[in-house]
Amino acid sequence: HMRAFHCSWWSFFIAFFIWFAITPLLSEIKITLGLNKQQLWTSSITGVAGTIFMRFLLGPQCDKYGARVLFTIVLCVASIPTACTGLIQNAAGLAVLRLFIGIAGGSFVMCQYWSSRMFTKEVVGTANALVGGWGNLGGGVTQIVMGTLLFPLFKTGMSAERAWRTVCIVPAVVAFFTGVAVQFVSDDSPKGNYKDLKKHGNMPEVSAAASFRSGALNFNTWFLFIQYACCFGVELTMNNAAALYFREEFNQSTESAAAIASIFGWMNLFARGLGGYASDKFNERMGMRGRLLIHTVCLAAEGALVLVFANTPNLAGSIVVLVFFSIFVQAAEGTSYGIVPYVNPPCTGSIAGIVGAGGNTGAVAFGMGFRQLNYKQAFILMGCTIIASSVLSVVIRIKGHSGLFCGEEDHAISKGALSVPEPEADADDEEAYDPNPSS
Repeated sequence: HMRAFHCSWWSFFIAFFIWFAITPLLSEIKITLGLNKQQLWTSSITGVAGTIFMRFLLGPQCDKYGARVLFTIVLCVASIPTACTGLIQNAAGLAVLRLFIGIAGGSFVMCQYWSSRMFTKEVVGTANALVGGWGNLGGGVTQIVMGTLLFPLFKTGMSAERAWRTVCIVPAVVAFFTGVAVQFVSDDSPKGNYKDLKKHGNMPEVSAAASFRSGALNFNTWFLFIQYACCFGVELTMNNAAALYFREEFNQSTESAAAIASIFGWMNLFARGLGGYASDKFNERMGMRGRLLIHTVCLAAEGALVLVFANTPNLAGSIVVLVFFSIFVQAAEGTSYGIVPYVNPPCTGSIAGIVGAGGNTGAVAFGMGFRQLNYKQAFILMGCTIIASSVLSVVIRIKGHSGLFCGEEDHAISKGALSVPEPEADADDEEAYDPNPSS
């Protein structure tokens, strides 16, 4: 289970790194290609929009094939357009390139599914939050590595244009070999790899369509979809906007703006894990009501801090607010996936995929706001939307668990281990299968 834990967060970290490797270079690309603000934001929107489809697709595939194989496929495929960054010649080329690089963002589904398979209910919130948070950290690391370290290093021996056209080859190579390595390092579940389990009759064949249908017909899935749009969607938007914001609003250099923007991502080192840990602790004391309570608080605080950030006129104050704003964004992501494994355990992969797609949908919606409005108006719109989304916790009601204000825990369910049994089988195989024996 710990090998799966480390493979999960590292693979997602690399996926996130290549997904946003181009963002600290956008100011240079803008100059070279003569692009305007709308064209840059169109590319950013397509970069997260393509991932929506991938997350819907990969969720039920996780239930059928497991996370390990899918990680390999996604990382190896996404490394190809990343390496082709230097070939773009116009705004359309940039948008199409980022659309295909966005395939990497679908790896979040495997990241969360894998840890949900390996850990029991007492720690699943913390485990999911840590692998997700350390993976998301790639969004901050890529800002400083690509914008502040590798780009200036490449620039010492060539022009700025040639530097941004060649530097993305480095993360592409790392991503490809990470995808190959993860195939051989870990296992799909505590009992082994899905292929071997099916071969020996210890696991029935799974219908991906049945898994997706069951997950999509649960209303709680869609409430969490909206709330995740208002935390992970905000993080993706900030990954695209932060460097440009600090360069344009506070006249920072490309290198300085990238370094400041990386602060937002660095909070993933602990903040998402803190949200998951808090979710587990509140669950110990209050059951699902505790998970929903801390989730609501994190979302409301996040929205309030976005409004403060929008109205902070100086650089130092903006950086301070950015730190606390980021902490609550990541914590809300952690509390979200402290709830997801409970919604319908047999369909965890599909539900994780749908909720994860909500994050990208939010990024597209917020990105449209930043494309059409000035920064202050866009941030105010974002903050108000986040605060409104926190109210949805009132209507989340999970079978066998208490709601935020009503209902009681079914202790036969809440005290048992959080198993993630297989979805409906294609074959008439009635043999019991427990993929989470005792991790």
